[in-house]
Amino acid sequence: MHISETTSRYAWLVVALLVPVALLNYLDRQMLAAMKFSLMSDIPSIGTEANWGKILALFKWTYAFLSPLGGYLADRYSRRKVIASSLLVWSAVTWLTGHVGSYQELLITRAVMGVSEAFYIPAALALISDYHTGPTRSRAVGMHQMGIYAGVIIGGFSGYAADHPELGWRWMFDICGVMGVLYAVPLFWLLRDTRRPTVAQSGDPRPSPGSVLRELLGNSSFRLLVTYFTLPAMAAWIVRDWMPAILKTEFGISQGQAGVSATLYWMLAAVAAALCSGWLADRWMRRTTRGRIYTSAIGMALIVVSLAGVGLAPMTGQLSVAILSLVIFGAGFGTFDTNNMPILCQIVRPPLRASAYGVMNLVSISFGGLADLGFGMSRDAGVPLHVTFAAVAAISLFSLWLVLLIRPVYEDSSPAPAGH
Repeated sequence: MHISETTSRYAWLVVALLVPVALLNYLDRQMLAAMKFSLMSDIPSIGTEANWGKILALFKWTYAFLSPLGGYLADRYSRRKVIASSLLVWSAVTWLTGHVGSYQELLITRAVMGVSEAFYIPAALALISDYHTGPTRSRAVGMHQMGIYAGVIIGGFSGYAADHPELGWRWMFDICGVMGVLYAVPLFWLLRDTRRPTVAQSGDPRPSPGSVLRELLGNSSFRLLVTYFTLPAMAAWIVRDWMPAILKTEFGISQGQAGVSATLYWMLAAVAAALCSGWLADRWMRRTTRGRIYTSAIGMALIVVSLAGVGLAPMTGQLSVAILSLVIFGAGFGTFDTNNMPILCQIVRPPLRASAYGVMNLVSISFGGLADLGFGMSRDAGVPLHVTFAAVAAISLFSLWLVLLIRPVYEDSSPAPAGH
């Protein structure tokens, strides 16, 4: 099918419109980790590391359990409406987070944040995949992921704002909340859904979430991808949520320096990897339908090596060793992260892709919440860091074998035209 120049330009405009949303999505998450000590000081009822782990975990569990619903609604109705509504609600909750006064109130706002953010990623990645096919899909997803990484980087600097006597941690939540609410309105009018068959138009006149779930779980390659998506994500959530506190504690640096050191360098590596691996995967697909799988496997190998280095870094007493290990982690994770949705598109039919990604989020982030909670408990119990990171490295090594077992089914096709 001939793809018009106008359609092609709009396909990239969709990515450009969603990059700021992805940035806010992860900025609102990351700055909580970077400002941990300020929050715990200002809200004494948080108390223990385990309670902090519960705050992190509760967000993930609400996010996880609502992700399949968000994906199902995006598949059956409108990806555009789901995306814009999600941004509006979570931005309002971000603003409210800056006004909490107790541990219980912080738990509630993080839980509601998880509910509202759960609807974004499945719908956004599915919409990008609707517009971008074989020649550009990995690159388009990679550019969107760059927004995520930029959000983590900026969130890392929020520790400096929290330490500033005239700003503070509440100011950061106020600013981000207002920005998101303001952006949601033009986003709603500028985004367009593609003319695509929804679940309701694809052979089942009255599809139920149960029938969608049965089809997905009956797909052996999808089960493999879910597991592959989940195992290294446990390590990634520990790195995102706990690394600022780890670096501050282990190397005796300030909260601001720890937040930057724990995010800036590995996120820059992830940005570069997203660009390079997207290009590599798209080119490799010209030679074999397993090109994206092989590219992702390279990223996973880098993740395994990096996790061992992160765990051993405090034993060297050198912050530079930790940062170098995190840079390797970023290169691996950017490569892995960029190709998950494109691989999903090779094994799940188009009308179910947002739902499928929602299920992946359900499993992956549920285990990420357990990883956060378990890591907090291990810190309270005094378990050495190198033991914990050796365990997550071994888990990631197992997942490297899993991705190579996935068998692509669907060929890339031309994107659907934009709707009205």
